[in-house]
Amino acid sequence: MAQTPEANVVFGVFNETSDHESRVALTPDTVTRLRKAGVTCMIEQGAGNAAAYTDEDYAKVGATVCTADDILAKADALGFVDRPSEQMIGRIKPGTWVIGMLSSFTDEDYVAALASAGITAVAIERLPRQLSSAQSMDEMTSQNSVMGYKAVLVAANAYGSFLPMMTTAAGTIRPAKMLILGAGIAGLQAIGTARRLGAVVTAYDVRPASKSEVESLGAKFLDLGIDLSRGQGEGGYARALSAEEQAQQQAAVDRKAAEFDIIITTAKVPGRKPPMLLTKAGVGGLHRGSVIVDCAASELGGNVEGSQIGTQVTDGGVTVIGAPYLASEVSTTASNLLSRNVADVLAHFLVNGRLEVRQGEELDDAMVVAHTHADSNDDKKKGE
Repeated sequence: MAQTPEANVVFGVFNETSDHESRVALTPDTVTRLRKAGVTCMIEQGAGNAAAYTDEDYAKVGATVCTADDILAKADALGFVDRPSEQMIGRIKPGTWVIGMLSSFTDEDYVAALASAGITAVAIERLPRQLSSAQSMDEMTSQNSVMGYKAVLVAANAYGSFLPMMTTAAGTIRPAKMLILGAGIAGLQAIGTARRLGAVVTAYDVRPASKSEVESLGAKFLDLGIDLSRGQGEGGYARALSAEEQAQQQAAVDRKAAEFDIIITTAKVPGRKPPMLLTKAGVGGLHRGSVIVDCAASELGGNVEGSQIGTQVTDGGVTVIGAPYLASEVSTTASNLLSRNVADVLAHFLVNGRLEVRQGEELDDAMVVAHTHADSNDDKKKGE
């Protein structure tokens, strides 16, 4: 029988549960996978409770359930659902690796703080998604898929009628007409979910390649009557449109929106302000009882003008739901996927039982935004 490699790296995860966060960056099955790679796991008490994983579940597979202070003292690498706070950065010992979505595109001061603290920071948002070797590490894809699924359920719950067509003794109820704006990972998952629930689905995205993807799922592609064929950006993301193109797009979407009962917006540009796809005029043109779910709502704004995190009802009776935390509401599955993503990122940097940054390696060069040349394993051993 094959023996488990000697553990050289200690990986720690904290309890990040809050009013908006139920996910955990390590699940028991991932503990087992990491042990086979020679990684010992530590997890803060209660970290998995909101995702339906108990401390006993972790202990059974060999993880050490302990306090945050214990993790900070012993871990070589830390995995996060979100990112460590500035206060937490001050507590992390130099030489430690931090893996997570670090908002490195827009927060240079934060990245500088990680570097000043002597931390090696791996920003998953910088993952080159087009590389086949990176697919299992792609947290954005996995979490957006969960988000798209949940967005449809939230919309269906808020909508005052059925999604599918129903023939009853009292008459036939027409199916809901749903528009998905943004046909990336979240949008495609939303299309599939809405179709399974029986809605008549139309979708739109500025990327030319999205038309065939939308139609392959049985949805219609929205014809705005304008040419934005240069919409494809780098790495599979939609590029940012020019001001003139945005104005054209918004006006066309506003006109078409009035035809639909439910609108779900999923267009995000990583680390940047989301594009506005539906203006107040467009919202005002919807009929009473219509529902909008804006998955891009954030402090930076959303896809819908005036949308805020939470639910609001306009004077015209349109329900607008700003919902950036949808993945957290499917916490068990979202945690399973996220845990695999983070663990595979960690495993990528394991070289002969040690954590190393390899200069010239495409994934390393792309994701490592702060790096200390101190060896975390040696630092730990010196302190023992």
